Amino acid sequence: MQNTPIGIIGGSGLYQIEGLSERQEHDLITPFGQPSDRFVSGKLAGVPVVFLARHGQTHHLLPSEVPYRANIYAFKKLGVKHLFSFSAVGSLSEDIAPLDMVIPDQYIDMTRQRINTFFGQGTVAHVSLADPICANLAQVLANAAEGCLTQQGRNLHVGGTYLCIEGPQFSTRAESHWFRSLGANIIGMTNMPEARLAREAQMAYVSLGMVTDYDAWHPREQAVTADYAIKNLMKNSENAQQILMGLLAGLQDQRPDSLAHTALQQGLVTPLSSMNVNTREWVEVLLQ
Repeated sequence: MQNTPIGIIGGSGLYQIEGLSERQEHDLITPFGQPSDRFVSGKLAGVPVVFLARHGQTHHLLPSEVPYRANIYAFKKLGVKHLFSFSAVGSLSEDIAPLDMVIPDQYIDMTRQRINTFFGQGTVAHVSLADPICANLAQVLANAAEGCLTQQGRNLHVGGTYLCIEGPQFSTRAESHWFRSLGANIIGMTNMPEARLAREAQMAYVSLGMVTDYDAWHPREQAVTADYAIKNLMKNSENAQQILMGLLAGLQDQRPDSLAHTALQQGLVTPLSSMNVNTREWVEVLLQ
């Protein structure tokens, strides 16, 4: 596992990574369709990585249009067992300011239109999602992000709840206040079903939320708009590469073990022997 590639999902504003050696592009078709874009593999700081722009390199996919199952399956097919997600988010908390960053450890899924599992139509699995983030991986990410943000007087918040909405519209003020009452700390449109599928694929997953705005609840700050969010997003994206380098430095010698790495083995209910050949083939990829 020490030499397995690190998966990186680039969110809004992070469409490529610089400095890759041994760069290759991969066009993949999966049993779940075509991924968001070409995957790019190579080495960064001597560590093998696989990168995908979640919305495509030209940002042409709405959050609801992202082919989450194809993306996660393709990462697994390319050997990824540790997956990092960079995501733009809004703050639902007074103490989380724009340009801060958050590593959430819980999710509230309020999406409505997305297929959120690989299973069904003859195959059944029930994986545990009580702790959807890999704590060991989150610690590596926190170490990398804290140093970068401290230099700039910005805060890193470790832990918290990410509420995922369908989008593509931002929240109404009433919704924004309701989401706060649920105990959510940040809001976004993409980490679900991404985190669910990563767990079914037995990949350790963690997300870095890059805060751009206060959504629509704050009495003294403007409600989020696309141009306002993008302005702060570009500032946050400038830090992403530095954080990524620190992250990979922390993974050069060792990949952390994770409970996620056996999640499907424990959760698969339908015996492999009862599946048809095509189904068994993709299930076995997830079980690797």
